[in-house]
Amino acid sequence: MRILIVEDEPKMASYLRKGLMEASYTVDVAENGKDGLFLALHENFDLIVLDVMLPELDGFEVLKRLREQKQTPVLLLTAREAVEDKVAGLELGADDYLPKPFAYAEFLARIRSLLRRSPRNARDMLLIADLEVDLIKRRVRRGDTRIDLTAQE
Repeated sequence: MRILIVEDEPKMASYLRKGLMEASYTVDVAENGKDGLFLALHENFDLIVLDVMLPELDGFEVLKRLREQKQTPVLLLTAREAVEDKVAGLELGADDYLPKPFAYAEFLARIRSLLRRSPRNARDMLLIADLEVDLIKRRVRRGDTRIDLTAQE
């Protein structure tokens, strides 16, 4: 399972990355909202851990733009714990919201719960041998070659 962490605090990002890797997850890290959104839209992740207070693009804006194209499960992880912030994040499409500080055991349990509930791979991507059909981006590739299709196809 591949997880994207979008977190601007280096110590927190390193802590989460190390813990998730020890739990046998593949982890990528983005240090700002702009890079996080780019990775989320152009790579395939099973889950995204997204801080709200980020440089360049805040987490709410990243989530809003992400939901326009993908339904990858998102866990918002932030120091903002006001009810209004939680409601805003969930209304924008977050699947869960965990305020900082938190116990790592709870964080990992929430990750596992979100991954159990997500049929993302079956919904978003079809793979048959070297043929890849991205249903969200509406792209088809065979190996390294992009295949152009008509709108009807």
